[in-house]
Amino acid sequence: MSERTPMIEMCNVSKHFGSVIALSDISMKVCSGEVMCLLGDNGAGKSTLIKTLSGVHSPSHGEMYLDGKPVNFKSPAYALDAGIATVFQDLAMIPLMSITRNFFMGREPTVGWGPLKRIDWKYADRIAKQEMAKIGIDVRDPSQPVGTLSGGERQCVAIARAVYFGAKVLILDEPTSALGVKQASVVLRYIAKARADGLAVIFITHNVHHAFPVADAFTLLSRGGSLGTFRKAEITREEVLNMMAGGAELESLDAELSEFQRSDQQQKQATGDGGQPLSRASNA
Repeated sequence: MSERTPMIEMCNVSKHFGSVIALSDISMKVCSGEVMCLLGDNGAGKSTLIKTLSGVHSPSHGEMYLDGKPVNFKSPAYALDAGIATVFQDLAMIPLMSITRNFFMGREPTVGWGPLKRIDWKYADRIAKQEMAKIGIDVRDPSQPVGTLSGGERQCVAIARAVYFGAKVLILDEPTSALGVKQASVVLRYIAKARADGLAVIFITHNVHHAFPVADAFTLLSRGGSLGTFRKAEITREEVLNMMAGGAELESLDAELSEFQRSDQQQKQATGDGGQPLSRASNA
């Protein structure tokens, strides 16, 4: 990894829920201006890891560091205030509300003082439109319901919102899982832009074909443990796929299926066309 101080780092982090070990000795670090792709199949521990990073869960063991300083977030609000923004799969958006209201939800700009304080919607509309334009999405009317946008565009609203409010670490939970090729490309371009803007990006996915073009490094999870962290130059796409799919398990399964096929052929050779043993058929 880089010699720079990582923006976010986990050192031997474990998370237990009673007797269930959800994470076991996970170590990972991401510097500013890098994209770390967190890969793993269903049940690998990806969701638990990002919830630990974002303050939903506290680690049972291990330590976390933000820009070199130890942190222990009591809630997601503490993580957000520290600069860790997480975009979950459900996006935390209300489809019937406008793009602007979703963009500024809970952080609406105001003018005036005391009882005369009010939300400055003109300013909010202008900022929302400008921030969407920065990522190549032309919003004609920011007061339109966010539900009228495509899936990829809604993902970009959530990401743009996090970046605008000063995120240092951007965590994306399966942002391309339910998107088509064109919509996924929009999100991937914005991930690359977030990296260029100096953010430390953690991109959680199980789709290697989406991860490989934008990743600087990969951390692979399996059953709550880490299979290792690899720089992009150290591993090929095929090797990542093989590790995710459980290459050893697939080889074992292939051997079992070959043995089953061999046994089935031997059994057929030992019987006649009528399904009776050859010796009995010849005596008849």
